[in-house]
Amino acid sequence: MIGSANLNIMIKAARKAGRALVKDFREVENLQVSMKGAGDFVSKADIAAEKIIKDELMGARPTYGWIAEEGGAQEGADPTRRWIVDPLDGTTNFLHGLPHWAVSIALEHKGQIVAGVVFDPAKDEMFFAEKGTGAWMNDSRMRVSGRIKMIEAVFATGLPFGGRSDLPVTLQELARLMPAVAGVRRWGSAALDLAYVAAGRYDGYWERRLNSWDIAAGSLIVREAGGLVEPLNPNGNIVEDGEIICANEPLFGHLTKIIRQS
Repeated sequence: MIGSANLNIMIKAARKAGRALVKDFREVENLQVSMKGAGDFVSKADIAAEKIIKDELMGARPTYGWIAEEGGAQEGADPTRRWIVDPLDGTTNFLHGLPHWAVSIALEHKGQIVAGVVFDPAKDEMFFAEKGTGAWMNDSRMRVSGRIKMIEAVFATGLPFGGRSDLPVTLQELARLMPAVAGVRRWGSAALDLAYVAAGRYDGYWERRLNSWDIAAGSLIVREAGGLVEPLNPNGNIVEDGEIICANEPLFGHLTKIIRQS
């Protein structure tokens, strides 16, 4: 697929940051058995990857705004466009030597996500989409799954950690959902969860208390792959509220009915 100039810039930036992260990942695998220095090392890798992305994106489009996990937000001379970046989604996996983490880059225009890239460097899988042009993984067009029965479906979510207050409601949702489905996965990267829904690997996904950079790119990729995407609160805003639920069309109503009971 030949994308727009902006999409090509995003893909180039994601690959460049991904190469640096892969090198650091090899080092962190040696550090994971010792708490001394491992967390600091990953933080430095995260910050270094964000700098690579920012240099690439802002060098090419210096008037755009910017928001990212490490560096915060800045207004651009063009108030209608903004980069939304997570240089390393799945930091805990990275820290523990688990090869499931991603670079996520989205472009927002007038409050709408118009392009998104989720790159998994460990597996060399580049998921991307532009509004109105479909979703792709490397050279292949993606579509959400065609499954129509909940009992055959696999869903993904995140589990609250570190004593977060939303653990009870998540456990209640799992208790309602798990008897009705083939499985639920928690792999630790919201960006890849969304990319996997787009690729048909998962049939749906939901999670709350996320950041805009976790889900901005992935939400567009799912939509462009034919999935239905909404905020958990039907009157909410996905990027602003950090809450999302998505699935293929046949299963979306079943999933939302179960999850939104809480």
